[in-house]
Amino acid sequence: MSEQIQGNKMGTMPIGKLIATMPWPAILSMLIQALYNIVDSIFVSMISEQALSAVTYIFPVQMLLIAVGVGTGVGINSLISRRLGAKRFEEANMAASCGYRLSFFNWIGFALIGIIFSNIYMNFLSDTPYIVENGIDYMRIITIGSIFVLVQVTTEKILQATGNMLFPMLCSIVGAATNIVLDPILIFGIGPFPQMGVTGAAVATIIGQLFSMILGQILLFRKDHQVVVKVRGFKMEKNVIRDIYSVGLPAILMQAMLSILQFGLNAILAGLSETAVAVNGVYGRLQSFIFMPVFGLNQGALPVMGYNYGARDKERLTKAFKVAFLIAFVIMTVGLILFQLFPRQFLSLFNASEGMYQIGIPALRTISLCFIPASFGILASSFFQATGHGVMSLWASLIRQMIGILPLAWLLARLGGLEMVWYAFPIAEVMGIVFSIIAMRHIFKKDIARLDANESPASST
Repeated sequence: MSEQIQGNKMGTMPIGKLIATMPWPAILSMLIQALYNIVDSIFVSMISEQALSAVTYIFPVQMLLIAVGVGTGVGINSLISRRLGAKRFEEANMAASCGYRLSFFNWIGFALIGIIFSNIYMNFLSDTPYIVENGIDYMRIITIGSIFVLVQVTTEKILQATGNMLFPMLCSIVGAATNIVLDPILIFGIGPFPQMGVTGAAVATIIGQLFSMILGQILLFRKDHQVVVKVRGFKMEKNVIRDIYSVGLPAILMQAMLSILQFGLNAILAGLSETAVAVNGVYGRLQSFIFMPVFGLNQGALPVMGYNYGARDKERLTKAFKVAFLIAFVIMTVGLILFQLFPRQFLSLFNASEGMYQIGIPALRTISLCFIPASFGILASSFFQATGHGVMSLWASLIRQMIGILPLAWLLARLGGLEMVWYAFPIAEVMGIVFSIIAMRHIFKKDIARLDANESPASST
C-alpha cells in the first residue's frame, strides 16, 4: 500500500513541489558523474596530450554504448510509467522484466564490437602509434566490461519509472566515487598497484561500474517497489519489446547521433589539428557539468509527464513541462555565463599547452552559445518520449546534429577554418528549437487537447 501511495504522488502532489523534489537525486548523481568525467580526463591529461587524444577518440564508442543502454532504459521507463498511470500493474511488471533481460543481449553486441573492431577503428582515425595502441586497449576494456553499466542503467530506469529517484542516485555516487579513487591509483601506480597509464583509466571505469551495478541489484531485488522484476520463469513478449523500442529505438538513435557527431567532429578536427581533437574532448567533459544536471532534471520530469499522460491529466502534464523547462533554462544560463567568463581557467585544469589555450578559449566561448537554446530542445525531447512520440525526439536530434552540427561543421571548416567550426553548435540548436516548437504544437492539437478522464490517447497504449 505504501508503494502505491508513493507512486500516486506523480498524480496528486503539486507539480512545482514534485518537480522540485523528484529530480534532485538524479541531478546530484549526474553532477557526480560529470565530476568523474572531468577528474578522469584531468588524470589522463597528466600523462600527455596524446593520451587525452586517445581517450577522446574512444569517447564516441562510449557514447554509443550509453546510447543503447539509456535509450532502451528510456523506452522501459516510458512504458512502465504509462502503465502505472493507467493502473495496468501486471503490464508494468512485464515491461520491467523484459527490459531487464534486454540489457544482457545488448552487452553481447558491444563485447563483440570491442573484440573485433577496436584495431580497425583506431587505425582509421590516427596514425600515431602511441594513440592507436592506447586507444585499442581502452576500447576493448570498456566494451567487454560494458555488462555492468548496461545492467545498471536499466536498473536505474526501472526504479525511476516508479518515482524512486533516491536509489539510482546512490548507485551513481558509489560508482563515480569508486572510479575517482581508483583513477590515480591505477593510472600512476600508487602503492602496490602497477602503473597502467591509459589502460588504468579504463580498468578504474569498469570497476566503478561493477560496484554501482552490485548496489543496484541489491536495491532492486531486496526492496519492495511498485513493479516486480522477474529474472526467470517468464517468456519475452514481442508486443512488450515492440512497445519498449517504439520509444526506446528513437531514443537510442537520438543518443547514438551524439556518438556519430563526436566521431565526425573528431575526423573533421583531426584534419585541422590534433590539438583541436583534445580541445573537443575537454569541451565534452566540461559541458557535461552543465548538461548533466539538465539530463537529471529530465529523468525526474519524464515519469511525471508520462504518468499524467497515461492518467489523461492535461493540466498536470503541461505544467510539469513548463516548470522543468524553467529550471533547465536557469541552469543553462548559468553555464553560459561561466563559459564566457572563465574559459582559460577551465582549460588549465587539463594541463593545457599554449596551443590548446589559443584554440580552446574561443572554442569554449563560441560553443557555449548553444546552451540556452539546448535547454528547450532537451526538455522537448523528454516531452515527446513521455507522451509516446519517440519518433519526434529522433527527428529533433536529426535536425540538431546530423542535419545540423556535422554538415555545418564540415562547411564552416572549409569556409572559415578552425575558428568557424565551433559556430555549428549554436546554429544547429536554433534549428532544433524551430522543429520542436512545430512538433509540440502538432502533438497538442492531435493528442493533448483531447485528453480527459474518459478518453485514452492512441499513443499511450
